[in-house]
Amino acid sequence: MDRTTRPEGPRTTARAALLAAVVTVTAFCAADVLARSRPFGPRTRDVNDLGNQYIPFHAHLWDLLHGRADGGLLVNWQSGYGAGFLPDLGTYLGSPFALLVAVFPRNEIDLAVYVITVLKTASAGAAMAWLLLALRPGRWWAAGLLGASYALCGWSVADASYNPMWLDGLIALPLLCLAGEWALTGRRRVLGVLVVALAWTANFYTAYMATLGAGLVLLLRLLLADPPRRRALAAAGRAALTAALGVGLAAPLVAVVYFGTEHAYPGRFHAFSPVPDQDLLARLLPTTYGFGSPALYVGLTALLLALALPFHRAVPARVRTGWTLLVLLVTLSLQWTPTHLLWHAFATPQGSPYRQAFVVCGLLVIAAWHTLSYGPPPPRVLAAAAALLALVAVLAGRSHLVRPHTWPVLLLAAAGALGGLALLGRADSGRRARALAGLAAVLLLGAQLGESAATSAAATRARLAHLDDYAPWGPRQQRQAAAIARADGWPRYRTDPGREQTVANDPLLVGGQGAQYYSSLTSDVLSRTLTALGGGWTSRGRSVQSLDNPVTDVVFSVGARVHSPPDPHQSRPPHDGGGGPVAVTRRDVPPLVTVRDAPARTGFGPSPYRNQELLLGSRVYTVPRTTVRDDAGRPAPGGRVGTGNALVHPTVTAGCPAGSQVFLWAPHFSGTARLDGARAGARFRFAHPRNRAAMEPLGPAPASGRLRVTLTPDRPGRVPGGAVGCLDTGRLRAAAARLTATGATRVTVSDGTLRAELPARSRGTAVVAVPRTAGWRCAAGGGRPRPAESYHGLIAVPLDGASTSLTCTFHPPGLRLGTAVGAASLLTLAVLAVLGAVRRRRAPAPHPTTPPRERVTTALRPRPGGDPSC
Repeated sequence: MDRTTRPEGPRTTARAALLAAVVTVTAFCAADVLARSRPFGPRTRDVNDLGNQYIPFHAHLWDLLHGRADGGLLVNWQSGYGAGFLPDLGTYLGSPFALLVAVFPRNEIDLAVYVITVLKTASAGAAMAWLLLALRPGRWWAAGLLGASYALCGWSVADASYNPMWLDGLIALPLLCLAGEWALTGRRRVLGVLVVALAWTANFYTAYMATLGAGLVLLLRLLLADPPRRRALAAAGRAALTAALGVGLAAPLVAVVYFGTEHAYPGRFHAFSPVPDQDLLARLLPTTYGFGSPALYVGLTALLLALALPFHRAVPARVRTGWTLLVLLVTLSLQWTPTHLLWHAFATPQGSPYRQAFVVCGLLVIAAWHTLSYGPPPPRVLAAAAALLALVAVLAGRSHLVRPHTWPVLLLAAAGALGGLALLGRADSGRRARALAGLAAVLLLGAQLGESAATSAAATRARLAHLDDYAPWGPRQQRQAAAIARADGWPRYRTDPGREQTVANDPLLVGGQGAQYYSSLTSDVLSRTLTALGGGWTSRGRSVQSLDNPVTDVVFSVGARVHSPPDPHQSRPPHDGGGGPVAVTRRDVPPLVTVRDAPARTGFGPSPYRNQELLLGSRVYTVPRTTVRDDAGRPAPGGRVGTGNALVHPTVTAGCPAGSQVFLWAPHFSGTARLDGARAGARFRFAHPRNRAAMEPLGPAPASGRLRVTLTPDRPGRVPGGAVGCLDTGRLRAAAARLTATGATRVTVSDGTLRAELPARSRGTAVVAVPRTAGWRCAAGGGRPRPAESYHGLIAVPLDGASTSLTCTFHPPGLRLGTAVGAASLLTLAVLAVLGAVRRRRAPAPHPTTPPRERVTTALRPRPGGDPSC
């Protein structure tokens, strides 16, 4: 191997990785200081799914690690009345970094997730610095600087910083490229497989994209090296085998996630629409932000070097052409629908459609390294790169994503980058080479820190302005958690955290066992069942909400319900404090397992009141005829409200038995509804297609039986026929007493197993108040376990009158298949490792006079004219 292409030593690589990590942490935290974001300021970081999903799931992991969770690895008994947990673990908590939550106090869960985010970002920078020095030798500090450029890319600070599981993909890309390098030269085969397995276990979604990106890098490396066909095929075969075995080792978790996705509520399909070219170019610049555009910023030093690559004649022509074309083609693939679908596993995501943008950022940084590692670009090359940058800025200036503060940051960063690179070009010869190189490093480092901190701070402020945000753990959550802990009686009954939610996964954050559940894997059965019962949801059906209704409380054995005041953080402007007292109401409810006379023979209908009665097994509602009228007393066509001045305060009139509890079901109404004579109104939240409003209690019917509900819509909507339901509480108590008398005498729950003792001579159907999701198997008495049947969406087990016990166990779909694939992959890896060890022992030792650095395998020795770096 040529001296100029020898890999850097471990100490040099370690210094580069450490520098990348330090620069990344410094810029990341400085950005939050500038943005006054927690933990360095008063502004919350908990925007969108970070507050709604990821922090609650990390809180649940904390509870699991400390033995305080209801459930285990198989079943999460706290959410969605019982949901499979392994798919969520693989989707949100598969990273080894997630385990760090255990060392933080429970009430500092927000800080724990922030520290994990910082450490992941720093690790990505270190991994990229390591990769760069493995690809080409060069200045260690330059590799560290470019590693930090990758870690602080626009995708990282704008998108992944509040989706921390995506950061595992940011780490995976350079590590998978390293595994490809090892496969090329036939080294570290076992380690390469383990790297692939770790990446796919940590977050298979972004690992899939990173694997595609690493495959493209590997292909280009092969083309540039141009080895003999036999050696090229052997190298490609080793890489494919490494990937296959690594994915196979991760199969136990990946298969569970895949099948969990198959059984999840489908949400809503989005057609891909590429962004305008000026928006694409704008996201290359610092401090630009746009939720639905590709965040391609990598810092101006890296961008200038990548732009200079086609003009830098010190770089071999094949290398210049290859890396330039790869960057361009992958960037264009972001904008073409077929390749967009390929990047996203053939399913357009419901959020940002450019989740693969980190791959382009990685390729830009690698291209920049190839420019610099062959020597600093001379002035003429820098001038050409600066001209291209100016052209990008001019074209991007037409985009609305460019803010006024973009230009001063752009100019200062460009001046620092160009000045640093110019000084570095002069540091290649002469007595003052060391001093000039040091000055160049300081200038480039300063430019990188400044523009990255500004870009991250701008993204943080922009997210708060454009996305929903939630308060971190504070007095409100503390009071909720304390009230739930005092009322908790699981598994004798459930304690619901309440309709007045703080985040969409309140049960995971503050405790209890409720209907609330928000995940990409929310089951289709759960969402459709609760919707049929009058439940509301957000996120197009994947975030189901608690339903404050006595009938569903009896059906699902909710014996305690928490009532909190509205979240003060959601008011504008927010104010301090937890918003007032927290109350708990209790109810006598049947156990989790009840016995019904006959199996379910009819399906749900359009009325949620009749659907609730089907599950309950008793008639408890009167559903009167309703009339929707405008302010002038005229009937509103189709029940439409909120369309025109004549419907500022429409009314709903109906007749109910005196003293009955009045409920309003208006899933497509947004605003407030107030029953005449009631102290307070109810809030309905509907926004097509994202939100569906839940059924709400309005209060007792007046003695006259004639009721009038005044609506105050805040957007167009409609009130359906049969919107009012009048609940006879006496009948409900009698129904609950009957179910209790014939229900289980004792219920025990442990992770994925539920056991119940039944009264003697129980016949009919045992109904378990748990959604009948795929994977449940049940047996009555000592019978053989069989797939559970369904009773209007709940688990059902036929009884023969002789069995006095019931056992239901949950087996996550895909776990057996994934375990079998994982075991086969492990066995194959072990066999290959043994064969490799035997082959090495039989191989002749290298000549003792051969220098250590010359003993590197020559499995891919290039043909004349090939890239010597390969």
